[in-house]
Amino acid sequence: MNIQVNVASRGPLIAIGGAEDKSREAAILKRVVAFSGKKAPVVGVITTASAIPQEVFDGYEEVFSNLGAAEVLDVRIRSRSDAANPDLIAMIERADVIFISGGDQMRLTNILGASPFLKALRARHAEGAVVAGTSAGAACQSSTMVYGGAATDSLRKGAVKMAAGFGFIDGVIIDTHFLERGRFSRLLEVGATNPEFLGVGIGEDAAVLFDGNKILAFGPGHVILVDSSNITHSNVFELNDGEAVTVHDVKMHALVEGYGYSLSDRRVLGPDELGANSLEPKIAYT
Repeated sequence: MNIQVNVASRGPLIAIGGAEDKSREAAILKRVVAFSGKKAPVVGVITTASAIPQEVFDGYEEVFSNLGAAEVLDVRIRSRSDAANPDLIAMIERADVIFISGGDQMRLTNILGASPFLKALRARHAEGAVVAGTSAGAACQSSTMVYGGAATDSLRKGAVKMAAGFGFIDGVIIDTHFLERGRFSRLLEVGATNPEFLGVGIGEDAAVLFDGNKILAFGPGHVILVDSSNITHSNVFELNDGEAVTVHDVKMHALVEGYGYSLSDRRVLGPDELGANSLEPKIAYT
C-alpha cells in the first residue's frame, strides 16, 4: 500500500512525540522553524487542545522568539464560534509556521472539525506553510487518530478508541509519548484490527517529518514503527469487546535521527541512502 501525504498538502508536516526540549538548544523546534525556509518566519501557535492555553502559549512564545521568529501569534480558539472568527483565520493565513500544541485531541477535532478555520489551515499548508504539532497536536494529523486506550493493557478488542483526525496524512496512526507511557499494546491492537495502518509511535523529544513517501526521524528520542501489513493470524474478529487479542508476525522498527522509512515499499532507510541533507528545508517561499 502506498501511503503518502495528501496531494493537496505541500508544506512540511511534522509530528512530535511530546515533551520536546524548549531550552535555547530546542533541537526539534529549531528544525520546525527552519523548515519554513525563512530567516524570520511568523509562527502561529494553536492552543485549542490545552486546558491551560495561556501557560502553554507563553512557553512557546518564548522559545520561538529565541529561535528567530519575527512574530509569535496567539491563535486562541476555545469554541466552535472562535473557529469561524475572521480575525483568528487571518492569523493562520499569514503564518509561515503553524504549531498545534498538546492537550486533548478530541477537543481539537470537536472544536476545529468541519470549521472555516480548519479549511484555512489546510489551504495554508497546501500553499507551503509548515504544519507541526506535539502530543495531541501530532496525533490529530492523520485521517484516523487514536484518542484513548489504556497503556497497561490495550491488546483487547475495542480497547483503543479511534476517531477522525484532520487528514493531513493517510494510512498511518500516530501515537505519542510512546515509550515513556508504554503504549506498545495500543498500536498492536490497532494493527490487529486495521492491518493497513502503519503505526507511528513517537517518543518524547522525538519527531518525524512526513516527506512525500518517506518518514524521516529526528530529535534526540526514538520513533517506533509498527507494521502489521503482513500479519499471518489474529483472532480479533472472533472476540467480544474486552477479550484478549492474539496477533502474529508483526514487524517493528526503532528509528533515531538519520534514519527513515519508505512508505511505498515499507522498508527502513539508512543514513547512506538518505544522505546528509535529508532534513534540510526543501521549501523556500515568500
